[in-house]
Amino acid sequence: MTIRYRMVMRRSKDDWTRAAYEAMLTGGLGAIAVEPLAKRLGVTKGSFYWHFADRRALVTATLERWERLDTMEVIEQIRTLEGPRTQLVALGRSAYASAAQGNRHAAVLAAAADPLVAPVLARVTRTRLAFLSELYRDLGMPGEEADRLGRLAYSIYLGISALRQADPRRDLGGPGREAFMERAIEVMLAPVGGRFAE
Repeated sequence: MTIRYRMVMRRSKDDWTRAAYEAMLTGGLGAIAVEPLAKRLGVTKGSFYWHFADRRALVTATLERWERLDTMEVIEQIRTLEGPRTQLVALGRSAYASAAQGNRHAAVLAAAADPLVAPVLARVTRTRLAFLSELYRDLGMPGEEADRLGRLAYSIYLGISALRQADPRRDLGGPGREAFMERAIEVMLAPVGGRFAE
């Protein structure tokens, strides 16, 4: 008599959070659902409940991951570059390209009224605006003007994302993408002019 043992694949809390983070890109916050994610991971729902009390806990962990990867780690990477102008250009290129291709920020923004989302979105927005303002101050702009310019640069990012959602037929990632991105960078840098070129 042959006894067959079925191997049960174990998934970590990080596996679940990573899968939810990826699902959020294509399906928004609603895509963070236990059954579809379990299927995607090739496990039963029991695996989920081993790590999380409920869906709310998974959403919270996913939002924390989004904040860490898409804000804190991006800022850390940008800070490694030499000079505020180089940093500002790199940040603009990365952020604007991400918005044009579709990103998780749009998914989070669409769920802004959700009580789990609102505080994280507010914190991420404050952090990003503060970093932009810091870069403009480092380029010689006075405090209030640096704040205004940071808000303008961030508004371009939000606008690109909103345009992609409002007019999905227009491919911002298509052949004209590079020229579009360069123009967005020019607008972002116009107030500091060539005087600050490195």
